[in-house]
Amino acid sequence: AARWRGLLKVGRTGKHRTAVTRRRERGSEKREARKKLTGFAFFFPKQPKGRKMVPGDLAQQQSDTLLPWRQHQSPNGLRRQKRDWVIPPINVPENSRGPFPQQLVRIRSDKDKEIHIRYSITGVGADQPPMEVFSIDPVSGRMYVTRPMDREERASYHLRAHAVDMNGNKVENPIDLYIYVIDMNDNRPEFINQVYNGSVDEGSKPGTYVMTVTANDADDSTTANGMVRYRIVTQTPQSPSQNMFTINSETGDIVTVAAGLDREKVQQYIVIVQATDMEGNLNYGLSNTATAIISVTDVNDNPPEFTTSTYSGEVPENRVEVVVANLTVMDRDQPHSPNWNAIYRIISGDPSGHFTIRTDPVTNEGMVTVVKAVDYEMNRAFMLTVMVSNQAPLASGIQMSFQSTAGVTISVTDVNEAPYFPTNHKLIRLEEGVPTGTVLTTFSAVDPDRFMQQAVRYSKLSDPANWLNINATNGQITTAAVLDRESDYIKNNVYEATFLAADNGIPPASGTGTLQIYLIDINDNAPELLPKEAQICEKPNLNVINITAADADMDPNVGPFVFELPSVPSAVRKNWTITRLNGDYAQLSLRIMYLEAGVYDVPIIVTDSGNPPLYNTSVIKVKVCPCDENGDCTTIGAVAAAGLGTGAIIAILICIIILLTMVLLFVVWMKRREKERHTKQLLIDPEDDVRDNILKYDEEGGGEEDQDYDLSQLQQPETMDHVLNKTPGVRRVDERPIGAEPQYPIRPVIPHPGDIGDFINEGLRAADNDPTAPPYDSLLVFDYEGSGSTAGSVSSLNSSSSGDQDYDYLNDWGPRFKKLADMYGGGEED
Repeated sequence: AARWRGLLKVGRTGKHRTAVTRRRERGSEKREARKKLTGFAFFFPKQPKGRKMVPGDLAQQQSDTLLPWRQHQSPNGLRRQKRDWVIPPINVPENSRGPFPQQLVRIRSDKDKEIHIRYSITGVGADQPPMEVFSIDPVSGRMYVTRPMDREERASYHLRAHAVDMNGNKVENPIDLYIYVIDMNDNRPEFINQVYNGSVDEGSKPGTYVMTVTANDADDSTTANGMVRYRIVTQTPQSPSQNMFTINSETGDIVTVAAGLDREKVQQYIVIVQATDMEGNLNYGLSNTATAIISVTDVNDNPPEFTTSTYSGEVPENRVEVVVANLTVMDRDQPHSPNWNAIYRIISGDPSGHFTIRTDPVTNEGMVTVVKAVDYEMNRAFMLTVMVSNQAPLASGIQMSFQSTAGVTISVTDVNEAPYFPTNHKLIRLEEGVPTGTVLTTFSAVDPDRFMQQAVRYSKLSDPANWLNINATNGQITTAAVLDRESDYIKNNVYEATFLAADNGIPPASGTGTLQIYLIDINDNAPELLPKEAQICEKPNLNVINITAADADMDPNVGPFVFELPSVPSAVRKNWTITRLNGDYAQLSLRIMYLEAGVYDVPIIVTDSGNPPLYNTSVIKVKVCPCDENGDCTTIGAVAAAGLGTGAIIAILICIIILLTMVLLFVVWMKRREKERHTKQLLIDPEDDVRDNILKYDEEGGGEEDQDYDLSQLQQPETMDHVLNKTPGVRRVDERPIGAEPQYPIRPVIPHPGDIGDFINEGLRAADNDPTAPPYDSLLVFDYEGSGSTAGSVSSLNSSSSGDQDYDYLNDWGPRFKKLADMYGGGEED
C-alpha cells in the first residue's frame, strides 16, 4: 500500500532548522531518492516579502518538499517501508486579526493523480468541542483556522488528517497534526487580593519580614509575557523615612529596610505595590497595583508611670471591701493590651495584709481596698509603698523607670465599737433545783473603745423559761425560779440564755453573749407505773400482766425499780400477786382461782434507786373477763368486763333491733313512693304554673291593677274567630296553631282486642303528624277540659243486666280493664 509523504516549506535562515532541512543537507543523492517517493505533501502559504520572520510562526516556510513517509520499490516487486517522519508542529499566534478563514497548511497525497481523494480532519477543534475552529477543503486539502485563537483558553490542539477515495475507502494512513497557539502579552498581572494586611513589631531591625503580595499573569509564564516583577510605588506616611520597606521583585516579599518603627508615633503604613509583566519592563509590560496595609504592632517598650509620687486615703476601722485610694498611672503602649494592663503590688507597710490593690479594667487605675478590718486601737495610720508593672514583661533593653513606685498614706478613723463578751457561749454546771436568788456567775462584756469613756449596761435578750436575772451594771446572773432539768426548755441537759451588752456611745453599739447552764440531775421525780390499763382472764395461770415503770430522772436516779402490793386494802394481796422479773419489769397475776369479771383498780408501789429513793403508788385498771380456750377475752366477756349488767346488755340489743326495723321500714316507704311517682300522671303545681307569669311587655298598663288577668283566655277557645281576627303581634304559646287537622281514626262500635292495638297505633301516627296537637310550645294547659263532648251524657248509658251486651272481652285487655270486666261481665249473680 502506498504511504503518506509530506512536503513542508521551511525557512532557510535562523537557528530553528527543522529535521527536514537537516536531512536535505546530507547529500544530493538522498534528495533525489526522496523526490521519487509518493506520499502527502504539505504546502505552507508564501510569506510576503518585507515581513520579518518570527521563529515558530506561520512565517516559517520552506520551498522544499519533505517526505514524512518514504517508500522504495525492490527489484522483486516488493516495497521496503521505512520509519515515518515526524511532522513538525504548526504554530498559530493568538489574537490574530484575520482575515478569516486563514490558511494554515495544505495536505496532499501523491495518489490524487490516479484517483479522486477527499481530505478531512478530526479531533478537538474540528469535529469535537470546540467545534469548527479548524476546517479543511476536502478537495484541495487546504486547512484553515476560522477564528482568533486564545492561548489562555486552549494552548494546543491535536488533529488527525485523513485521505479517502470517493467511496469512503482509506487511501492513506492518518497522520497527526499538532497545532500550538503562540502566546501574546494580552493579560495584565492580577493580584490575588486588592488589599493585603500585614503587621510588624515596632522597633524591628532592618530586614524583618513583614508580608508577601502575590500577582498572577494568565500569559505564558515561561515567556516574558508571564514573568511578573514587583516594586513599591508609594509609602504613606513617609516617617521616619520615606523608604521604610522594600519588596523582593520576584517573590513579592515585603521586608523592613530602615530602623525607627515606633507605634506610639506611626501606627500604620499604607504601601502601594505595582506588579508588571515582561520582566518588569515598564515600557512594554502591562501593570497592576494593590494596597498593602502594614500595622505596627505594640511591644512593651513603655513602662507604666505613676502620675504622682504620693497618694492618701482614709478608712474607718472594722470595715472591709472599702476602696481607700485610687492610684493613677500613665502608659503609652496599646490600651487594653497586656503591654498596657497594670498590675499593682504593695512592697512594704502592710505586714498583716490589711490591704490589696485591684486594677480597674477600664481606667487601669489601682484601687487600694481593705480586705482585713483594721483596728484604730492597734493602728491609727499606714504608710504603704506600692509598685506598678505591666501584665506583659518589658521588651529587651527597656529598664523600669523610677516613677514606677509611689507612697500611699492611709489614716484610720475611730468608730464606736460594740462591747463583746470575751467568753461567748459560756458554760457553767450546777445541780437542778437550786433555790431562787442563787448567784450563778458574772457574765460581763468588754468595750474595745479604750480611748472613749463609756458605760456598759446589761439586759436579757432570750430567757425561754424566765429562770434568770442579770444585774444591769455588773452582769451578775442570779436565779429567778427553780431550775428543773426535766423541763421542756432543757435540751440535752443544757439550758441556754442570751444576754445583751450595750454602751452609751454615739451611736450606741451592742453585743450579745450566750450563757449555757448544764443541769446535774437529782432524784426529784418518783417513778410512774406503766401501763395504766390492762386486761386478764378471770381464771389464773392463763395470762399475766407485764408492768414496768417510767422515771423522768436519769441514771443513777432511775432503776432498778422495786414493785410491791400495798397491805391496805387487804383484798389486793388476797386477789393479786406480783412477781419481779428484773430491775425494770415485773408480772401481775391473780392469786385466787377465779375472780368475777369486771374492772378492778390495783394499787402498786414503785420505788426507784435514787439517793434518797423515791416511791409512788400507782393504780392500774385491770379488766377481768371470761376467756376462750386460747386465753383471749370473748366479745361478751369484754362487754361484761366493762361493767355492764345483763339488763343493760339486753336493752342495748333491743335498741339495735328497733333501729334496724326503722331503717327497713324507711327503705320500703321510699320504694313505694318512688313507684307511685312513676305511675301517677305528672301534674303542675299551681305555684309553678307559668301562665300567671306570662306578661306582655309592649303595653304600658296602670300598675298592679293590670295584674288581674282573665285566665279564661288561657283556655282553649271554642271557636277560632278571635284567633283569625287577631292583629299581628305576640302570639301566646298555648294558643292552638292554625292549620289543617289530620283525620283521626274512628273507634269501632264493637271493639276487639286486636282492634284496640291497631286503633292506638293509628291514633299515635295521626297525633305525631298533627301540628295543632298540644303541647304547642312545651306549655301544656291542664285545666282546660274542652268545650264539650260529642258522646252525650254518661247518664244515657243503660246499666241493664239483661245480658244483651257481652263484656267478657274486657278480660283480654289486661289488668287495667279487669275492674270493668268485673263490673259488667259478672253475670246475673252480680
